[in-house]
Amino acid sequence: MSLTDTYTLSNGTKIPQVGFGTWQSADGDEAYHAVLTALNVGYRHIDTAAAYGNEESVGKAIKDSGVPREDLFVTTKLWNADHGYEATKQAFGRSLEKLGLDYVNLYLIHWANPIDFRDNWQETNAGSWKAMEQFYEQGKAKAIGVSNFRPKHIDALLETAKITPMVNQMFINPSDMQPAVVEYNNNHDILTEAYSPLGTGKIFEIPELAEIGRKYGKKPAQVVLRWSLQHGFLPLPKSVHEKYIKENADIFDFNLSNEDMKTIDGFHGKAGLAQDPDTATCKK
Repeated sequence: MSLTDTYTLSNGTKIPQVGFGTWQSADGDEAYHAVLTALNVGYRHIDTAAAYGNEESVGKAIKDSGVPREDLFVTTKLWNADHGYEATKQAFGRSLEKLGLDYVNLYLIHWANPIDFRDNWQETNAGSWKAMEQFYEQGKAKAIGVSNFRPKHIDALLETAKITPMVNQMFINPSDMQPAVVEYNNNHDILTEAYSPLGTGKIFEIPELAEIGRKYGKKPAQVVLRWSLQHGFLPLPKSVHEKYIKENADIFDFNLSNEDMKTIDGFHGKAGLAQDPDTATCKK
């Protein structure tokens, strides 16, 4: 196993099983050097979003890395203010321009029920999805999906959709495994991507993870990323430090025992919980 090993999405698209996250990586030198370092280390899956404000820096790092475009998997996301058919088309065009790319490998609706569209979220999601199906048919998005969607939101989407989402990117880590949503995803052949797989750093406060790590000669972050893979999730670790970018990639030479997996499964609530998309007022 390695960073270039892949899962296969429902449409046959291959997606590297570990991605590099860029949420909270500041536009400019920070995001640029983080992504460039990740690509040099061997990551081939980069995850960004319009809301992160760093698409230009991510795109510049991709260009400067010298890695052939066909070897990369790039994801970006539709932000909350841009829901609806026409707004989605414009937002997607802006993202492609900032990234400096002709296509993305995956385009996601970032949140299911933004506060600005709470009275008509089903309608605006349907409009956005119609535009995204067109991007897919045109080859400008090789796969399409959602983020922070619960089953009821996907069910509503499927009432008018021609294409079932291929990915649902969610807050997934030992503190919140969202089992009902994961089961729904699995039953609909939707890949579960895990953002904040390290609980935005809060998992490091769980002492048992360090104890488990010592058994394998691994850091807590490596243990949790391995846990994510063994559950069939696709983790998206983020760092801006070269040391940790490298460490987070060094997770393919060990397997957690069933006992340790169960122990880690029991850490619910110790590092935060996912926001409810029907009440979230998030800005990112």
